[in-house]
Amino acid sequence: MKINKTIFVGILFIIIAGVIFISDILNPIVHPITHLFLMGSSKGKDIIFFGLMGALLISTQLFKDFKIDSDKYLKITLVLGSITLTLGILLEVLFRYQMGIGLNTIFMCIGKSISSTSILHTHLLKSIFGEFVTNLIGPFINTEINTGVGLYQYIPSAAKLIILLIPITGVTLLLALRNKRTVQTVLLSFFGCCLLIGALDGGLFSTPAITGICGVFLMLRNGKCIEEIVDYIAGIDKNICDRCKIIPPFKNFKNLIVVLIKRYLPYIVAALIIILRFSIAVIGANTEYYEVDVANPTDNLELNNFSIENVSHSENKTIYIMNSNYNEMELLNDLKVPLNNSCDYYTVSWNIFSYLEPNHPITNMYHSLKN
Repeated sequence: MKINKTIFVGILFIIIAGVIFISDILNPIVHPITHLFLMGSSKGKDIIFFGLMGALLISTQLFKDFKIDSDKYLKITLVLGSITLTLGILLEVLFRYQMGIGLNTIFMCIGKSISSTSILHTHLLKSIFGEFVTNLIGPFINTEINTGVGLYQYIPSAAKLIILLIPITGVTLLLALRNKRTVQTVLLSFFGCCLLIGALDGGLFSTPAITGICGVFLMLRNGKCIEEIVDYIAGIDKNICDRCKIIPPFKNFKNLIVVLIKRYLPYIVAALIIILRFSIAVIGANTEYYEVDVANPTDNLELNNFSIENVSHSENKTIYIMNSNYNEMELLNDLKVPLNNSCDYYTVSWNIFSYLEPNHPITNMYHSLKN
């Protein structure tokens, strides 16, 4: 029996996911690639990506004669994906309101595992999935895989309803893949995987979510043209219809603007989301110092190895003001050691400029505008 090439590739992807799950042998090869579109790719994300990608590719070859309007379901996928990503951010806002913590902070919980969440990279929905998977196959989960279960005890009840949109979006994506040609099938499967992973882990402002939602939009608006262009490059078809050229036919200058906006709208949307993402990061940044709020700290808590400028106490919190010279990521990682099992949770103000070299032109421009 001859195996369809798409099914063969799908099976290969699922095998890769299995190998990643049980060993680290593929990590040096896989991580540098998936890191580009999964934003700091972790072992857990890699497993989900390859497993889901394989399942989607295999599904496209099943019931091929099942006739449906796949473009209609592609539109539904785009709408559901957009709603899910938006609700994910609103959920993060609700969570912070209920917890009484600032929007421009990184929340770190100490529970079953150390987990974090923020407006820029939310893990609230991930914690529900992590709780489910942990209860299902907990003993088999590698310690390198962060399931985010530590956050589960804090999430608003609305999260358990919002997460249901992710599998529903997955079903509409499966239907949207019906009767597509090869290039559209592969690209839409890839973008769909990124969308589902981004909705679960990262939220609207994460790299996989932006890649996914804008990619699905791109395939909806320009999928057939992309197929034609690929055929032209590959020499399969030496003709590209007028509507698929870089600048489609237009009547006048005003019409040209409309045509270009329609053609390149997915890229415009992607740019706007990225601009919004960095605008929030910049506006919410505290470049003068780090504020670390520790909830219900133990009596023997010591942070002597950190450059602390001031300490204050409130009803159930100890507030540390720390030197801004720390790199944000290094500070978060270093704080995990003394604060693990020493408090209920803690929050850290963010500083996107800490990732730049001192006196970087961008940092200097920010300070001059601020002053």
